[in-house]
Amino acid sequence: MDSIIRYIGPNKRAKLIDSHPAELIAAKAKLFECKITDEELSTRLDEEDPLGHFREKFHIPKMRDLPFTDPELISPDDDAVYLCGNSLGLQPKTTRMFVEKELNKWSKWGVHGHEHVMHEDGDLPWAHCDEALYALSSTIVGANSSEIGIMNSLSVNIHFLLYIIESQLNHRGYNTSEAMICIKPREGETMLHTKDILDRINEEGDSVAIIMFSGVQYYTGQLFDMESITKAGQKKGCIVAFDLAHAVGNVPLHLHDWGVDFASWCTYKYLNSGAGCIAGVFIHEKHHHAVKPTLTGWWGHEHATRFNMDNKMVSSPGPDGFRVSNPSGVLCACLHASLEVFSMTSMEAIREKSLLLTAYLELLLKRLLPYPPRANGDSCVRILTPSDPMQRGAQLSIWLSIPVQSVKVELEKRAVVCDERKPNVLRVSPVVLYNSFHDVYKFVHLLKDAMTVVKF
Repeated sequence: MDSIIRYIGPNKRAKLIDSHPAELIAAKAKLFECKITDEELSTRLDEEDPLGHFREKFHIPKMRDLPFTDPELISPDDDAVYLCGNSLGLQPKTTRMFVEKELNKWSKWGVHGHEHVMHEDGDLPWAHCDEALYALSSTIVGANSSEIGIMNSLSVNIHFLLYIIESQLNHRGYNTSEAMICIKPREGETMLHTKDILDRINEEGDSVAIIMFSGVQYYTGQLFDMESITKAGQKKGCIVAFDLAHAVGNVPLHLHDWGVDFASWCTYKYLNSGAGCIAGVFIHEKHHHAVKPTLTGWWGHEHATRFNMDNKMVSSPGPDGFRVSNPSGVLCACLHASLEVFSMTSMEAIREKSLLLTAYLELLLKRLLPYPPRANGDSCVRILTPSDPMQRGAQLSIWLSIPVQSVKVELEKRAVVCDERKPNVLRVSPVVLYNSFHDVYKFVHLLKDAMTVVKF
């Protein structure tokens, strides 16, 4: 597959300098002597995909096993069209092995599993099982291993890092309408302009303590310029933090180089660790000895004297000091299985394929689903996610002029898995490690079929 991006500059920011992904898709169609809308293009792109073999490392649900399917509309033995990795990633095939190793340790050793190993490759006692994930996670978020913590869940971590805004403001007696500044899109638009964000920071920054953004917006799929936001906020003396739930494992991140103060993420979306699995945090090394947790837990005590039980809290520096209780060996094993898959490639390679997948999805939607028009002549399908590939990740949010829940029901009958958000949006996410170009092709055609059934 031709290279379409180059990672240049000291912070390795992705710059599209060769060609737009959509132009490359069109060029491939011309080379293969087929139309962009032909099924042949999807199969030929899959044949050339250097990351295509990763699909075999995941359990892809079969159509026959999904709920709500209509037997007359599916081929039972075929793979389902799963485009919901932005909500829950699929299970790596090695997950069961990783988990069974921990269950085996528990069954044979009991409490000894906390501090001893089974003499197997990669085995760690439960007291340190999270630490095995620091280095693997650091390459995904662009950080040093010492800046990573694996603990709790996303929302719990956000509370402990003090940036679930409304809750923390209410807890401290502030009026949220006065103490919380929200940025909204311009009138009639759905996206935030980077200029508007930076201008607002410049206007309000002198009175702001913490700036918190998502890396990728969950509803629209917009990818924010985290580096520029960080620099603008810190120039005003603000702490800058990010919720990376929809960004981690999706787009390249360089948290350390960007100077981000802290961040947190869940691991069950693009990181494929399983529903409700253990989450991650980043705290920049510049804060490791200057910032202490407000709410402490015994597992945040330094390891050497943790069990002295002398009621003298000695916090570990950095993210380790924010740990509350001992991590689950089973949950860490689930995450470990997925991170091992990520370690076999790079976020740069993942991003390159992701740009092509979403460009292909956008092209097919625009060519095959501009119909039937509404009474005023407008299309019944509109993509809310930015068309600029550098302002989006793997997700495209598709607004429909017909009831989205009814369309989703018809998609489920056809073994298509995506999700919907009110008032009328389908969120579709072709995930690089297990989705194919043919998945995208099938989805658009099945969406077209579903929409023809739903009454306007």
